[in-house]
Amino acid sequence: MFLAKKSKGFCVEIGEYSTLLARLSQPEAPYIVEELKEFASTDLAAITDWIKGTDGKGSTGYAHATCGVYPNKRIVRRHTLDLKKVKEPAYFSEIYTQQFRVDSEKYTIKPLNPDDGGDYDMVKASQKEVLFCGLPSEEIITLQDKLLEQGIYPERLELGTVATLGGLVNYQKFKQSKTPLLLLEIGEESTQSFILSADGVDISRPIPSGIAAMIPVVQKELGLKDEESAKKLFYSNTFDFTSMGGALVKKLLKELQSSIGFYEVQTGQSIGSVLCTQLPGSLNWLSATMAGSLGVPVMKMDMLPWLESLNIKLADGVTLGQPEERWAGLFSLMASYQNAVPDEKK
Repeated sequence: MFLAKKSKGFCVEIGEYSTLLARLSQPEAPYIVEELKEFASTDLAAITDWIKGTDGKGSTGYAHATCGVYPNKRIVRRHTLDLKKVKEPAYFSEIYTQQFRVDSEKYTIKPLNPDDGGDYDMVKASQKEVLFCGLPSEEIITLQDKLLEQGIYPERLELGTVATLGGLVNYQKFKQSKTPLLLLEIGEESTQSFILSADGVDISRPIPSGIAAMIPVVQKELGLKDEESAKKLFYSNTFDFTSMGGALVKKLLKELQSSIGFYEVQTGQSIGSVLCTQLPGSLNWLSATMAGSLGVPVMKMDMLPWLESLNIKLADGVTLGQPEERWAGLFSLMASYQNAVPDEKK
């Protein structure tokens, strides 16, 4: 008699630059993380080979996974509603068109509560603040097809940004933090910025400036002949750019300071730390540069105790490396806050 091969749990975070994967002891919490892997998101062959070669895929041959994705045209926006209009059929479509500048017919968007991430109650419609989360509907199909080609069956497909926000709000509660955190998802063409606390997401703002805007500055500062040369050098991790860091982040900083200033005036609270996620490994130094320019420290997460509170443990030999915070989004995807260990039992 042959025993059926026991399926494992899998979790995948596909960022613009890096793809992180975890093989878990089982599909549901409590988990033991048996393996962590990191690949360049462009290296599809290596990701596919790892999936094909890993055990615990079950009878289908696919790794059934919770997947977090970061499409460039994602929307994660906090918005103040006019409660008199909420029951009007066209009201939300008007917000998407007028405020977010997207065609509501071509987007899949869901309203959530910005404090706890729960579904916004459209029947009661008593809460003014809402967090709209969405992406182009066509992109959902494209992403699913791409995952299947790599041997990954998406049991759940989430916006990685939303999972990360939920994880960091939970972490702020776990640490009983009193100071707000500035979260920056810095991409090639744009940056998603958020201010959040233990009480939820307080401010969200997309900034149409990312790493690409830094390349002309590199070219000018180093006197290089063209932007392509500057780009190759910038991503190569062979040159120390920290001395010109202030000039590189100047444009992004200017945009951020207006949001931070507005928040501090509104709440009377100052930003306590900054966390930059989604950066390629060669540009991790940008976190310290951004923090230094803002005059706040880079957030350092006390990862293992937090994971334990979420019923997640690392198997012997599995380490996070530095900086540990780069795994925050992946662990946020696998976290189930309903199953978290209550404070009194820690």
